[in-house]
Parts: sequence; structure tokens; C-alpha cells
Amino acid sequence: MKDFLDLTYARYSVRSLSNRKVEDEKIAKILEAGLNAPTAVNYQPVKIWVIKNEEARRKVGLCTKFPFVRQAGVIFAVGSDESSAWVRPFDSKNFADVDASIVATQMMLEIHELGLGTTWVGYFDEEKLKEFFPEMNGYNMIALFPVGYAAEDGTPSERHTKRKSKEEMVTEIQ
Repeated sequence: MKDFLDLTYARYSVRSLSNRKVEDEKIAKILEAGLNAPTAVNYQPVKIWVIKNEEARRKVGLCTKFPFVRQAGVIFAVGSDESSAWVRPFDSKNFADVDASIVATQMMLEIHELGLGTTWVGYFDEEKLKEFFPEMNGYNMIALFPVGYAAEDGTPSERHTKRKSKEEMVTEIQ
């Protein structure tokens, strides 16, 4: 395994994809990373959709304002099912979206590890997505991952390296 922190520094949101095909073996590894993700009490209230068909990818592209979604050779959609998730008993906190976010994060990191690019797309019209893909009804759709090889002109956003200070984000309690 490479140094994990190196991976976290190197990974960035790829918003310009080439037209090179994503190999089925890599798609399988991305799915494996998601399926291996830990979930609360191992309830696994998550569904992953793999969208490879050109017409289906076009429809997904109509659900968001980002043109790079339409460039992707494959799109992963991740959703959670609140009815099958663990619920914390003392305050009724449902962990479906937390679990789906863990699954999605592991997929995103594997995408980078495989030499592919993506960005976590949260800005999409969930209602329209479900109109196009009724099989997503009953799920909270938390992420779209348009996946492909980064285009030659692809570079990280200028916001990529901007971080709040450790003092702003961490409080040590003694």
C-alpha cells in the first residue's frame, strides 16, 4: 500500500475527462472498494448504480449543470435506504447517508488509485434523476461520480490546496 497521506494530497476533483474507455476490470475494483466499506452495525443500507450506456449517461448529464458529467465513460450513482439503516437508539439518528458517504469515499479513493479521475458531484436534481431511473426511487441519492481518464488540460481547481488552519478545525479536549 502506498502512503495514504500521499494519496490524499494527490487526489483532486477532475472536471475534464478524456474520451478513453474505462476498463471493466477497473470498474470492478471501484465497486469492490465500495462493497468493502464499513457501515454502521454492518447493515449496508447502500445501493450503487453503474451507468455505462451512452443514452443513460446523457440522461444523468441532464440532471446537473456540469458538462464534465457528460464526458464520463462511466458514472457511478450512490444512494442510501433509510429504512434498512442502523438507527442510534437514544436520539433516532439514522446512519444511512453516513454509510453511503463512507462507501462513496472509498470508491472515490480507489478511482484515484487506479489512475482515473472523478469528482464527487452532489449538485444534481434528484427528482429528475429518479424520473429517468425509477429504480432509484426509495433511495436518498447522495453522490454521482463521473469517471474517466483525466484530459491533458485537466488540473486541480485553485481552491484545491486552500485549507482552514488546524487551529480552526481541531480542538483538543483535555
